[in-house]
Amino acid sequence: MVETALVLPVLLLVVTGILVFGLAFNNYLMLTEATSVGARTLAISRGETTDPCATAASAVYAAAPLLIPANLSFTFVLNGVSYAGASCNSGSSTTGAAGNLVQGANAVVKVTYPCSLAVYGANYAPSCSLQAQITELVQ
Repeated sequence: MVETALVLPVLLLVVTGILVFGLAFNNYLMLTEATSVGARTLAISRGETTDPCATAASAVYAAAPLLIPANLSFTFVLNGVSYAGASCNSGSSTTGAAGNLVQGANAVVKVTYPCSLAVYGANYAPSCSLQAQITELVQ
C-alpha cells in the first residue's frame, strides 16, 4: 500500500507525459504530410489560378483536419520571391505570385504550427513550434 502510494503519482506523470508527447508527434506527422500535399498542389497549379498560395493553403487545411486552421502560418517561396500568409493573390495568372510559378523552378512551402507539451499544468516547452518545409519542382 505504501509503495503504491509512493510510485503511483510518478507513474501517472510518466504515462501522461508519454501521451502528451505522442499527441505532439501525431500533430507533427499530420503537419508534414499536409505540407507535402500543399506543395504538390502548388507545383501543379501553374497557370490555373491567380492565387496559388490560397490553393496550396486550402490543400493543407483539407489534408490536416485535426489541426486548427487559424494556428497554421504559411511562408511560400516561388522562384526566389517570398510570400507570407495563406494568400498571394495577383491580377492574372501570368503576373505576381502566379507568374513566379515558372516551370522547372522550385516552389517552397513552409508551415508552422504551435505545440503544447503541458503536463498537469506545467508546460515543459513553452516556445514549442512544429515546422514542416517541402520543396517541389513546378510542373
